[in-house]
Amino acid sequence: MPILTPELCHAARALVKADQALLSETSGVPLNLLRRFESGIETPPQSVLSALKSALEELGAVFLPEEGNGAGVRLKFDRVERQEIVGWEGEGGSAADDNVI
Repeated sequence: MPILTPELCHAARALVKADQALLSETSGVPLNLLRRFESGIETPPQSVLSALKSALEELGAVFLPEEGNGAGVRLKFDRVERQEIVGWEGEGGSAADDNVI
């Protein structure tokens, strides 16, 4: 599992087309802390880095291990799948956990 760096975080946000406000909301990490992290001003605790990484993965980012070439990030979905997902968003109201018994 690659360590989430400010650069990887920013790159992943760009790939999934999420601004800092969306990532903050999705991860539960305060916006000011996210800004300080991406600016290289502050390194948050591992729990915050894990929350950010999980949120980015939920939004469609896949983190690649270093494997001698440096860590990286790519999209989980191809262009067609991504467009379909964007089209589904907002249909039927807000998303929530299913409560099926």
